[in-house]
Amino acid sequence: MSELKGNCMCGAVTVSMTPAQNTLRACHCDMCRRWTSSALMTIPAASGYAALGPVKTFVSSDWAERAFCSECGSMLWYRMTVPGELHGQTNMAAGLFDNAGGTTLDLEFFIDKKPEGYAFAGNQRQMTEADVMEAFRAAAEQEGIS
Repeated sequence: MSELKGNCMCGAVTVSMTPAQNTLRACHCDMCRRWTSSALMTIPAASGYAALGPVKTFVSSDWAERAFCSECGSMLWYRMTVPGELHGQTNMAAGLFDNAGGTTLDLEFFIDKKPEGYAFAGNQRQMTEADVMEAFRAAAEQEGIS
């Protein structure tokens, strides 16, 4: 997959990354909707991405952090901080890249939390809150983390 280059709204932060998968994901959880006023749209990043400029991070849960530009507030990424297999997995904000990096929506998280006022077209996989929590639980058990 080709490297993507993008930037925040004000241009103070520049980002380069190679997608880990050529996919676009949407999260409808309460935190993502509060952060974006909608669904958080992301592209999974392979290791070795770079973000240069005034990046700030915020620990938003026991398992993840979120990053944003300290100048304009543009969201940059959602990164897993939990120990184990998921540690370090980073999902870059799709809006940083022209045409969302040319990716296609393939997965929606927390579909049961999505407001009734909008919906995405297509046949992408949809996971409920229970599905997501089970996936996290299974990954933690596999790593011997409880």
